[in-house]
Amino acid sequence: MKKTAIITGGARGIGFAIAQQLAADGFNIAIFGRKDESAVEGQLSKLNALGSDTMYYCGNIAVVDDCYQFVSKVIDKYQHIDLLVNNSGVAPKVRTDMLETTEESMDYVFGINVKGTFFMTQAVARHMLEQNAGIIINISSVSAYASSVNRPEYCMSKSAISMITTLFADRLAPHGIRVYEIRPGVIRTDMTSAVTEKYDRMIADGIFPIARWGTPEDVAKAVSAFASGAFPYSTGEIINVDGGFHLRRL
Repeated sequence: MKKTAIITGGARGIGFAIAQQLAADGFNIAIFGRKDESAVEGQLSKLNALGSDTMYYCGNIAVVDDCYQFVSKVIDKYQHIDLLVNNSGVAPKVRTDMLETTEESMDYVFGINVKGTFFMTQAVARHMLEQNAGIIINISSVSAYASSVNRPEYCMSKSAISMITTLFADRLAPHGIRVYEIRPGVIRTDMTSAVTEKYDRMIADGIFPIARWGTPEDVAKAVSAFASGAFPYSTGEIINVDGGFHLRRL
């Protein structure tokens, strides 16, 4: 029986690269996204061409009932969930000094990045408990520890995802369910397109030991490693996919 992977935000950017990698690895793919299915037919066709049986659900991850409904539909179709990749995430719509951060922006970012991640994980974990098996991977960011004073809501949300990783790793370990975290650095996606020149300069100035942009495929390879089950005696672990940015250097 083929394994089933859920990927939130799996129809674009990093999420789609993860979906392609996991489809190539032999998973059936269930994607939770914001766009209508008609808008992602091309991506779904590519996944099916890789041998995956693919399903798509359009919903708002910040709405808990949408998370529950999606997980129920995945179980109805595949009868089991072997892997959850919490990839959905947003940055603030406008970068602004933290002294000007609005309640609206905080609610928007936390609703998707934190609330959505927590309740999607909760819904999947309840099913995995019945299996006594499963893997959960949270995509956070170097912003979990690196300060950006013009987007505090984003940094705090990614730090919260790290605690979600810790909490679920602790709670689920006795049941054979392992939880991991991947922290991407500067990855070339739509989200970073508006600050390309800034990061080009930083790369040229040597801020990253591996002096290039990261790619969605770099993140997908790390997901594939965790998803392979090759770390049976580890949980709560973090892989930095950041070109070495996390290193402290003199």
